[in-house]
Amino acid sequence: MLIQTRALSFTVNPAKGAVKALHQVAEHPIARFVFGHGAGANMQHAHMQQLADVLSSHGIETLRYNFPYMQAGGGRTDSLPVCLDTIDNALKLAAMLAPNLPVFLCGHSFGGRMNSHYAATETSNIAGLVYFSFPLHPSKKPDVKRAAHLPDIHVPQLFVSGTRDTLATLGLLEPIIETLPLASLHKIDTADHGLKTLKRTRQSSEDAYSEAGRVVGSWTRDILAQELGSTVHTV
Repeated sequence: MLIQTRALSFTVNPAKGAVKALHQVAEHPIARFVFGHGAGANMQHAHMQQLADVLSSHGIETLRYNFPYMQAGGGRTDSLPVCLDTIDNALKLAAMLAPNLPVFLCGHSFGGRMNSHYAATETSNIAGLVYFSFPLHPSKKPDVKRAAHLPDIHVPQLFVSGTRDTLATLGLLEPIIETLPLASLHKIDTADHGLKTLKRTRQSSEDAYSEAGRVVGSWTRDILAQELGSTVHTV
């Protein structure tokens, strides 16, 4: 299948104006992920593109978008209220594109963390959340403060995290996820925060992106079957 992507935009709020977005389609789509980028790279970064490509191969469309600070060229991240406005309006755009397609929030690092804050107060318009490399704490500074709001999320959550991620010490992340009734964790062996793996010590011959796509695709189908009563076929 030839991957098709179209450029879009939407308004965040009157003060911040508009940001760009990219809608990447999938053949026989089962869901659409509203997909936020990390703190240091925009929606077009190679990491974001590779994730969008592998999700598309599993029947998942993506709507990537820039946060306003990144649209302006980078620098200090936006405040939480601005990020929440961005996510809310990205979701509205996603709903307009295909009203009958289930919508999930998805994000890499910072984008995932902002999504979690959104879902802690509003989940009526989303079927679940997927986090690629949830940043539990600053690099090599173990802490759990960023997880305080996670118990307030009442939709399914999937954490995809590398075993070498210095922003998510597994000894802290795993116990937190175990306390969340609708959350699960998939660990990618030897992967770091950007899903780069150690080829000589990695046990699996499957690359990290293929593994992530396979796991997320399967999880998404399970959620749709369980929560929405959908009949979902393997792509």
